Amino acid sequence: GCGSGGGSGGQANGLELGAGGVEFSASQLGGGELASADLAGRDTVLWFWAPWCTTCRAESDDVVAAAAALDGQVEVVGVASRGGVAEMEGFVADTGTDGLTHVADESGSIWSDFGVVTQPAYAFVDDDGSVEVVVGALGEAALTERMTDLAAS
Repeated sequence: GCGSGGGSGGQANGLELGAGGVEFSASQLGGGELASADLAGRDTVLWFWAPWCTTCRAESDDVVAAAAALDGQVEVVGVASRGGVAEMEGFVADTGTDGLTHVADESGSIWSDFGVVTQPAYAFVDDDGSVEVVVGALGEAALTERMTDLAAS
C-alpha cells in the first residue's frame, strides 16, 4: 500500500551511491537513459512513486515546488515502479511532473537496491555519495528543508 504520515525519520542505512555501492541504469520516461554515474558528485533526491498510488499523486505538487525552490542545487529524479510505462507516463502527464526526470524501474531493482518497499519514499543522495532513505509523504515544507540541508552539506 501507500505510505502516509510525516515521513518517520530517516535511515542513514550505510547505503552509498557509486562504485562499491548502489549502481543502476534505467530508461527515462520520454526517452534516453539515466545511470547512477550521471548523478555522481551531485546532490540528488530520488522520489520513489507508483502510478496508481494516490498519496504519490497528492504529493506530486509538493515535489515539483521543492524541486523548483532548489533548482540548480539539488536534482530531483522520479523512480517509478509497480506499473507499466504507459501508466507511468499517464501519471507524469496527469500530475504535471514532466519538468522532472523520471526513470522506469519496471523490474523494481532500483527500489530494492535502496531498500524501498512502500511508496512514496525518498532517497536523499549527498554529493559524497552517502544516502538517507525516508519513507512516507513529507509535504512541501519538510521536503524543501531536507533538500536545503542536502545542498548545504
